[in-house]
Amino acid sequence: MRPIFRLGLAAAVTASAGLVAVMAWPIGQPLQALDIQGDVNRGAYLARASGCIACHTDFAKGGAPLAGGVELDTPFGTLFSPNLTTDSDHGIGDWTIGEFARAVRQGVSPGGEPYYPAFPYPFYANFTDQDIADLWAAWQTVAPVAEPSKEQEMAFPFNQRWGLKLWRAAFLEPPRTDPVPGNDEVWNRGRLLVEGATHCAACHTGRNLAGARNSDTEHFKGSDSLPGGDKAPAIDFETLQKRGWTVDDLAYALRTGVMPDGDVFGGAMGEVVNYGTSFLTDDDRKAMATYLLDVHDGG
Repeated sequence: MRPIFRLGLAAAVTASAGLVAVMAWPIGQPLQALDIQGDVNRGAYLARASGCIACHTDFAKGGAPLAGGVELDTPFGTLFSPNLTTDSDHGIGDWTIGEFARAVRQGVSPGGEPYYPAFPYPFYANFTDQDIADLWAAWQTVAPVAEPSKEQEMAFPFNQRWGLKLWRAAFLEPPRTDPVPGNDEVWNRGRLLVEGATHCAACHTGRNLAGARNSDTEHFKGSDSLPGGDKAPAIDFETLQKRGWTVDDLAYALRTGVMPDGDVFGGAMGEVVNYGTSFLTDDDRKAMATYLLDVHDGG
């Protein structure tokens, strides 16, 4: 029995050492000093496009703007969007712009902990320093709300944030926002918005058992497992074209929520339009529609 005991002890020691190593494993890039003047209006526009207002404002319960509390049911537990107001105790009022930049682009908290990927930071990874400065400037105009963020209700082992470091190592992917040569300015602007700020793939792409997007095989092919049991239809170019969508139809729907058959978007997509895409310019909505209806060309 002694050899078996020793083998078991060695395995336990090795596993413990590995666990400690993962827990101590630092993630994210070092903080950068950003000394750039931000544009409040451009930052507010980008915040709308990125879904910040919709996800961090509990409209159903009359919550204050960006005070958090929106419930998100997932297969791994229930998440609540945090307070992002300028309150120093309960919001992000005591953050630096560098901490804000790392949170938005890398999904890492000021304390060095990984955020759950329900926060779509993978789509924001290519935000420029100017984008961050603009967002930061807009955030300084948000009134503070002294309401603590709700604790996340994740089941074990998903409540162990160190495990997200392994998830990131296995599944984190860069956004597909780089311009594609051979496509015009409108198409590439649509690509930047769709694959970046508006993060359409977050809902319209299927996910694996670990909650990561199956980007290589199901990009924009729809998802039947959205939080709360909702479903997102396929929006790949083949499906859109087969269903008779045109650039004008899709751009109009992104502004009004009204589809070509007269029906309206419901559920999460209705919120996306109401609090996000309806605030975009006509040119940006047309760019998004142009890209989605031709994403196969270099996409």
